[in-house]
Amino acid sequence: MNKYELALIVSAKIEDDARTAVVEKAKEYITRAGGTVTEVEDWGKKRLAYEIQKMTEGYYYFIQFDADTTVPAAVERDVRIMDNILRFLCVRKDEA
Repeated sequence: MNKYELALIVSAKIEDDARTAVVEKAKEYITRAGGTVTEVEDWGKKRLAYEIQKMTEGYYYFIQFDADTTVPAAVERDVRIMDNILRFLCVRKDEA
């Protein structure tokens, strides 16, 4: 099992409960693909480096999970089509 991190930037124009539902849905995708969510970091509302879909702010979330090597591709495939996610990035964390 490798350690991975999924970074999400969620739209700032949706309500708090809808934003929570988006993060829960991403966590559900990870567990359904066979991963185990270990931690979720909420960095809150931040200003974006550049405008994305006419938005200048977004909510940042970092989801750490343990999974096999096939899981990140499956998670990215599911997250890519989700509404209200401006950007995402899934990376493998080093064992340092």
